[in-house]
Amino acid sequence: MERTMYAGRVRAEHIGQEITLKGWVGRRRDLGGLIFIDLRDREGIMQLVINPEEVSAEVMATAESLRTEFVIEVTGQVAAREQANDNLPTGQVELKVSALTVLNTAKTTPFEIKDGVEAADETRLRYRYLDLRRPEMLENFKLRAKVTHSIRNYLDELEFIDVETPMLTKSTPEGARDYLVPSRVSQGHFYALPQSPQITKQLLMNAGFDRYYQIVKCFRDEDLRGDRQPEFTQVDLETSFLSEKEIQDITEGMIAKVMKDTKGIDVTLPFPRMAYDDAMNNYGSDKPDTRFDMLLQDLTNIVKDVDFKVFSEAPAVKAIVVKNNADKYSRKNIDQMTEVAKQFGAKGLAWVKYVDGTVTGPIAKFLTSIEDKLTAALQLENNDLVLFVADTLEVANNTLGALRTRIAKELDMIDNSKFNFLWVVDWPMFEWSEEEGRYMSAHHPFTLPTEESAHELEGDLAKVRAVAYDIVLNGYELGGGSLRINQKDMQERMFKALGFSAEDANDQFGFLLEAMDYGFPPHGGLAIGLDRFVMILAGKDNIREVIAFPKNNKASDPMTQAPSLVADKQLEELALSIENND
Repeated sequence: MERTMYAGRVRAEHIGQEITLKGWVGRRRDLGGLIFIDLRDREGIMQLVINPEEVSAEVMATAESLRTEFVIEVTGQVAAREQANDNLPTGQVELKVSALTVLNTAKTTPFEIKDGVEAADETRLRYRYLDLRRPEMLENFKLRAKVTHSIRNYLDELEFIDVETPMLTKSTPEGARDYLVPSRVSQGHFYALPQSPQITKQLLMNAGFDRYYQIVKCFRDEDLRGDRQPEFTQVDLETSFLSEKEIQDITEGMIAKVMKDTKGIDVTLPFPRMAYDDAMNNYGSDKPDTRFDMLLQDLTNIVKDVDFKVFSEAPAVKAIVVKNNADKYSRKNIDQMTEVAKQFGAKGLAWVKYVDGTVTGPIAKFLTSIEDKLTAALQLENNDLVLFVADTLEVANNTLGALRTRIAKELDMIDNSKFNFLWVVDWPMFEWSEEEGRYMSAHHPFTLPTEESAHELEGDLAKVRAVAYDIVLNGYELGGGSLRINQKDMQERMFKALGFSAEDANDQFGFLLEAMDYGFPPHGGLAIGLDRFVMILAGKDNIREVIAFPKNNKASDPMTQAPSLVADKQLEELALSIENND
């Protein structure tokens, strides 16, 4: 029979109606002859009642054979429950079953299909199709669908054109490692899966499309963490003839619509702007979480004359104050934080406590001459803990920024009901790579430098600033964008600054440089990480929770066993061989 409706949508208004439902057995209970079944489908749970006095012996026998996760079809009459369950949307009603059919049986599942399941991540990924049955996972993907629907409606209203760009493209050095795809036809040659549609969307602006968008898969072969996957989804935008502010305004409007449509929240526009240098100096992060205080404070000038070489000879000395929580941190706790500090390049972590009007701790004796200045500068109060890092400004900022976030989570200082958006602007164009021993693009090589700093492309690259902007939400980089270079001579200068010879630049990006000879308009855009955005809206801390079939932290899929070996014949067709390193 045809399904009348979803089980999770049956309500008191349907009492007296005969309906047919289909779904999975969530639970079966035998009570004094009556059998109660929790029938689950994607919209929720509905209680079924099978009464031996009201059904055939065949139906009763079938009901007694049911086990968890059997797939069934039932027909019956909706009735009011004698004892309502206010915890369920369907809790006012139940279905008095008259017909029952088993559509499929099921083995015992490796974990229970319920919210808050206690199963190892690897097990959940191995049986992802079962994990996705759990109601909280279904809700994540309903939310994701609402987000993408809201975005498409908003951009369609603004006359953006949805354009698909290639999945098989040219390998170009844009930052992370490419995933390579060998060509059977052009043996020895490779496609790359796109790290982003960056160049193709710029070429669409040269084609006169004016406003482009795409909700698109991107691929990066990089080390994984909670908010990264080897394949991820971007909301990708590009526009012609718009200013930095106009692009930001469009983005803010899109986010405001998503927040209203999915969470019922009215966000305040415009979003705050914060300069990159201020973000690093005050929060120790280029993606600052502004939901709590504990800002970084610069003490370099105050401690420069103390008889403590760690401070007096350091390029920078900075600190954070953990307010009214000194008593919660033992020497062991601080030693653990010191190990965290070393992971960010710090040589160590100095500390003092302010108790009953006195500075105490291992380095207190070195600070007696400046104790009053220190107390005033840090506005110390009883039971405050001060953590210091003395190092380069970059190391001090990065280390204290990481500790700031760690401590805020430990002490439950973060209001998780808040959604704090902000723009980080005035970015440096380049960042120094110790691994490469050279400057690299902070965003990508197509970012427009500011007029005031462009001359430094042939000078001090550390002084070049970009017309770039990142949007941040609750300590996560939600997305980023920039105005782009649209003139050939400027793009060639940029490639040269990055160490490309003219020949290398032409080999890697010749098609883009050639396009710039044909009236390339001023343009700019932005990309937002869809997975990360949905993750935050869903209140999760790992994007695997909002990606249907994600990879584990080794970039493999325990369910399909990808990546896997392939047949020798396939390798032969591609003129490839595998070197045995055993």
